[in-house]
Amino acid sequence: MCGIAGSIHQALNIPRLTKDLLHRGPDKQATFEENNVVLHHHRLSILDLAGGGQPMHYEHLTIIFNGEIYNHQEVRRQYNLQCITNSDTETILHAYAKLGAGCLQDFDGMFALAIYDRKNNELFLARDRAGKKPLFYYADGKRFVFASELNALRGQLDLDADEAAIFQYLYSGYLFNNNSPYKQVKKIPAGSYAVVKLESPDPVITKWWDIHPFYRQQSSHSFEEALQHTDTLLHTAIRRRVESSDLEVGSFLSGGIDSGLVTAIAREYNSSIKTFTVSFEGEYDEAPLAKLVAEKYGTVHHEIKIGFDHLLDDVEQIIANYGLPFFDSSAIPSYYVSQAAKKHLTVILNGDGGDEIFAGYRRYVPFAKYDFFKPKSVVRTLAKTVFPLLPVSNDKKSKYNYIYRLADLARKKGLDTYLSSTLDIFEDFENMLKGDRNAALENIRKHFDRVAASPLTGMQKMLNLDFDHILEANLLVKMDIATMAHSLEGRSPLLSKDVLEYVPTLPDSYKVKGAQTKYLLRRLAEKYLPAELIHQPKRGFEIPLKKWLDGELKDLVASYILSADSYSHQFVEPGFIQQLWDRKVKTGDEKRAKMLWTLFALDVWYKRCYLGKGS
Repeated sequence: MCGIAGSIHQALNIPRLTKDLLHRGPDKQATFEENNVVLHHHRLSILDLAGGGQPMHYEHLTIIFNGEIYNHQEVRRQYNLQCITNSDTETILHAYAKLGAGCLQDFDGMFALAIYDRKNNELFLARDRAGKKPLFYYADGKRFVFASELNALRGQLDLDADEAAIFQYLYSGYLFNNNSPYKQVKKIPAGSYAVVKLESPDPVITKWWDIHPFYRQQSSHSFEEALQHTDTLLHTAIRRRVESSDLEVGSFLSGGIDSGLVTAIAREYNSSIKTFTVSFEGEYDEAPLAKLVAEKYGTVHHEIKIGFDHLLDDVEQIIANYGLPFFDSSAIPSYYVSQAAKKHLTVILNGDGGDEIFAGYRRYVPFAKYDFFKPKSVVRTLAKTVFPLLPVSNDKKSKYNYIYRLADLARKKGLDTYLSSTLDIFEDFENMLKGDRNAALENIRKHFDRVAASPLTGMQKMLNLDFDHILEANLLVKMDIATMAHSLEGRSPLLSKDVLEYVPTLPDSYKVKGAQTKYLLRRLAEKYLPAELIHQPKRGFEIPLKKWLDGELKDLVASYILSADSYSHQFVEPGFIQQLWDRKVKTGDEKRAKMLWTLFALDVWYKRCYLGKGS
């Protein structure tokens, strides 16, 4: 795992890059320059510690690479690549020399890479299927600059804020696809590559992988065949991620089935694997359930109790690490979990992607029965009549909240249905935002309309959208920054190439049965996990956000969002923010807390990243 940066026709401040990217690669730094091209690499040494140095050269190609290709030895054998080192970086170089961009289809891994081709006078950049590894770039037609993190770009360039992107963040909760909070700065989209000619450095983007076609395929496997094949795929994915490291590989172990399955199978390939469970003071404690798995498989188990004693001192920097407005408050426990795990090792397995691939969220249950993206007019009319009469829900885990959210979904249409069913931040209060909602959500709407109009089932549409939106723009961003802030590499077997290209082809009934989510994975878990874990509800980090806003963070948040010079006031009516703070807006406590936190994160970004130029 590494941090990368580079440019065409733009000198780079290398000491500043070292400051901004050191946490992504503290082991070694190196810079290559030729023909107005600069490539800079920060290395976190994990595979081929002696021979995997970068930038790496082969024939007319030079590469810098962030990530891991777990099947790179298989790719070598498949194409008879004659490499000298044991590094996956060299495998990429040889494969690209032989196959060009087509080599990406063979890679099972996470990656963001840049290859300088001196024969064709161009730069080739690419990201993995799910978008686990980030890659941002600045292009103005004359210069091209790229980096693993936005703060690194901000440290090199004088950038202007993109207000249209800020509005997208407020309306949806995330920056979709290639958007960033800066003008002329974009992100290489997940599953895409860019070709940049040196003489005219405008990137040409090509989508090389998309999950949508796999949802349109239909597997002929019976349920039992699908169960067995999924088991085989998970074994392959986990084995690759355990064995593709010269350092010890551990596993995050919560009380859920995703991390439990990963740990159970990983134990087959590492008999002394270390597992890590965290619990937060005063919150739901998954440690007892996780301990059952650890005892069953005899792992070297660590229970880490995490408090928020330093939250007031840390919270602004935790948010600023993202380099963009980032609303997800679970970034805070993710930061502390990664900090604690790094004290024991450098590489750790996790269960990321399980919910979005195997249907783990409660919202998939109604979509498995009814396509809310195409509701009948009578259903919408009835919901519009009933919903205003319902009391506001304040308990997101209650049965009433589930009914309340269903009624809310049924009364809406199109993209509004999706935004309400997922992050649900300023939904129903859009008139308090000052921007043009249609313009702000244009690229989200185009993608939504394409998926919603497809012949997929309602649940397939939701899964497809969640993979492209919530997973890529929120959850994977959260874990990348949280782990790399501590030079910790997180590996996600459930996002392997084979799993991503097989599970979407399975029928909805294999994933949701009745009111039970993640049915296939739960059945598989019966083979590996204690019964107490298998039917536990979906949790995730239990964030006491409402308590924070009324307690230890109250004054800090107020100093940002209620001040006369608050950046948020340019986008949201100041009077509404004050009323929201004073609890004079009719909305649930959970939704109120999300709106306030979203504004706080925006103001922290503006002060610490934009005005602070990356800090």
